[in-house]
Amino acid sequence: MGKVAAKIKVMPQSPEVDLDALQERLENALAEGAKINGVEREEVAFGLVALYPTVIVPDGAGGTEGVEEAFAEVEGVESVTVENVGRI
Repeated sequence: MGKVAAKIKVMPQSPEVDLDALQERLENALAEGAKINGVEREEVAFGLVALYPTVIVPDGAGGTEGVEEAFAEVEGVESVTVENVGRI
């Protein structure tokens, strides 16, 4: 079975959210078998910075839905959007 890589845009609730702590909470929210393989940061506007973690999940594990749901429930997250998905 292969793996899927997904680049996900995670918007924090406000510019005051500690991005390092948020990144750690995102990593801890992942189900077993999924892992973050790097995180990019991009300034959106007025000091708000979006996180773009690339998540690797096993193919057949329901795609990225589980990751999206887990990230959406993390404290400090405003929204979660899948930007790009591909098999590796």
